Amino acid sequence: MKTISILGSGWLGLPLAEHFVQQGYAVKASTRSIGRSKDIEAIGAKPFIVDVDQSLAKIGEFLDTDVLLVNITSKNIEGYYRLINEIEKALVRKVIYVSSTSVYKNTNGLVTEAAGAEIKVNPFFQIEKLFWSNNIFQTTVIRFAGLIGYKRHPGRFFGERKIPQPDAPVNLIHRDDCVAIIDTIIKRKIWGEVFNACADTHPSKREFYSYARQSLGLPVPEFDNSGKAEYKIINNEKIKRLLGYRFQYFDLMTVYDD
Repeated sequence: MKTISILGSGWLGLPLAEHFVQQGYAVKASTRSIGRSKDIEAIGAKPFIVDVDQSLAKIGEFLDTDVLLVNITSKNIEGYYRLINEIEKALVRKVIYVSSTSVYKNTNGLVTEAAGAEIKVNPFFQIEKLFWSNNIFQTTVIRFAGLIGYKRHPGRFFGERKIPQPDAPVNLIHRDDCVAIIDTIIKRKIWGEVFNACADTHPSKREFYSYARQSLGLPVPEFDNSGKAEYKIINNEKIKRLLGYRFQYFDLMTVYDD
């Protein structure tokens, strides 16, 4: 039985833990709250209390694993230095770090992993570098676009506020694709890579959020047409080519079509 440790068991981490339990893995999942431990136990995973902003002195058993998935929103660089120091001392040698396409500048064009368009001071990019520059273990970085699906319905993203830059393209990915991509990386043993993970299509905010609101039976949103459009279009060709992956929700304009 393979072992997977998932650091962070929120909106994405808990379904990931459940997925790998169902796949027959021994799963360890972390939370910062004792109250969340019952949710982890309920899906058949083993809970651990881990907070990278605090002491990691008791993290050894959690890091005794085949694969570590780092899926937390913390931007505390010092906390990651401590975490990586503990990983180096542990048995785990394969790591996946969940990052974000927010590491990229707005180029008003297509952005690939090789484009050199990262914002050097972006905290996620700084944390990425800590992982993929380490020579004790191997890391694959996944830069997810905006996350949608289940309780994250884009029709509710802006509430009653006007949506800015309505003609800019959107970069989004459904949670089911996030889970499937991570599963594919682990099963195919694709390490030492950086991937953009984003749906194939990039409709304008005007098109997509009108559609998303109407799928909830809500009126079309208002748009703020002032200001110059600043955007990027996330290219996903590398992940499709290297993983042979085909997105389940490739067309964002059909995600909520019954």
